[in-house]
Amino acid sequence: MMATPAATLPAGDQWSYEVKWDGYRAQGVKNGATVSLASRNLKNITKQFPSVAHMIANLCAKSAVVDGEIVAVDEKGRPSFQGLHHASFEGLAIVYYAFDLLHVNGRDLTRLPLDDRRAALRDVAGGSGILLSEPLPGTPAQISAAVRRLGLEGVVAKRRKSTYAAGRRSDAWIKVRFARHQEVVIGGFKPNGRTFDSLVVGYYDGTRLMSAGKVRNGLTPHLRADLFARMQPLITPRCPFANLPSSGSSHWGEGITAEEMTLIAWVKPTLVAEVSFVEWTRDGSLRHAAFLGLRDDKRPRDVRRETPAASSRS
Repeated sequence: MMATPAATLPAGDQWSYEVKWDGYRAQGVKNGATVSLASRNLKNITKQFPSVAHMIANLCAKSAVVDGEIVAVDEKGRPSFQGLHHASFEGLAIVYYAFDLLHVNGRDLTRLPLDDRRAALRDVAGGSGILLSEPLPGTPAQISAAVRRLGLEGVVAKRRKSTYAAGRRSDAWIKVRFARHQEVVIGGFKPNGRTFDSLVVGYYDGTRLMSAGKVRNGLTPHLRADLFARMQPLITPRCPFANLPSSGSSHWGEGITAEEMTLIAWVKPTLVAEVSFVEWTRDGSLRHAAFLGLRDDKRPRDVRRETPAASSRS
């Protein structure tokens, strides 16, 4: 189940509010002595996060399916999405914030109200090491102010009586991001010797991959080297973007001219990244975009331009 983006939080007693954690969405599955972790696109990530798998094994149930977020946090408890991409996790702790329980001991809970699923989750999670993503107290304005003050990514509002709509985006869950983030597909790069200067990224509009401009900021030497190696086998002579060259100038973060296209190495659109940015330009490019990390848990074809709704739902 996925949340619908919005510009503001809905208000009313029928809603509850949780922190939007900046990490990897993952479902933990326990079936007797067998434990597995699956990303949102059902990729098996059990070996990547053995400590989380151990927590799932400690659930107080013979079998269970838990939904939540794997988060890397620093010594002050602040999430670090980039930290999830460093194999050593040096200086970071890997935690699992669970927010839903879908099955337990052979019983399907997806048709129960959210409040009932949360209560069942508290019963099975105790002593496992799993952290619960508990509802936040206060009004939407108070919650927004507190979450912003802590520098967290955003808030998810959920209808208390909603059932679990597996595999689809639902307006029973509303997400509001305070820092503007966007998932993007990497479709090319501008070479610079044995590395690259910038990435060319985009999103899907139907079946067409649309360019969203370039990304240069946020790329450390380690990330550049890793990305450069991963892009090499994907190089292709064909531009994957349907809207290039654009009519925009070649200024940073704006359009890509026909002349500039001759300098770009195109790649097959298989890598998904997450970026932060200031705003969308009129020509549909990301302004002042900064690389945050790769999203191995997302399918390229699922990447769409996120445009928050103009108003909240009551």
